[in-house]
Amino acid sequence: MTLNDWFEKGMTTKEYIDSMQVNREEMMGIYQEYALPEAARPFYEGLKELRLRAVILTADWCGDAMLCVPILMRVAEAAGMELRFLIRDENLELMDQYLTNGKSRSIPIFIFIDADGRERAVWGPRAPEVQRLIEEMRASLPPKDDPQFEEKQREMYRSFKKRLLEDRSLWDAVENSIRGRLREKLGR
Repeated sequence: MTLNDWFEKGMTTKEYIDSMQVNREEMMGIYQEYALPEAARPFYEGLKELRLRAVILTADWCGDAMLCVPILMRVAEAAGMELRFLIRDENLELMDQYLTNGKSRSIPIFIFIDADGRERAVWGPRAPEVQRLIEEMRASLPPKDDPQFEEKQREMYRSFKKRLLEDRSLWDAVENSIRGRLREKLGR
């Protein structure tokens, strides 16, 4: 299948939100509270002429998607970009073409395509600042063979999710990372 085919197969933003069963309220809370930085608006508005679209590999249980998807929704509004959502585990043929570090099915993955369906840029699954945060948090976990590992890991993920929901500097880091990737790949 071509990227155009995957785009056509995907759910619209409304369909995706309506299908969510896990993090809908949290994701929509970020969406409602987040506004693009004024300094970024001219860049995104300048992308309108490219008629970009994006295929999003995601799942509503994913904390990273809960953070990044609403930021992308704001980007898409400013850039006049259509979005289509594909659930990772239902679309492994595409997911396996966008593995993180060549091995992990990490999400979300944003595949930006032009009007002809050519890939122009790919972003995901995390902004560097978010990656550093999770690495720091994981470093505090006991060894995997420790009897308390699973409980400590659950606590860590609860704390991580709380940070994603409350730390607005992470929201800005995601937007800045997306903008940086688009600028790099589109030569703008």
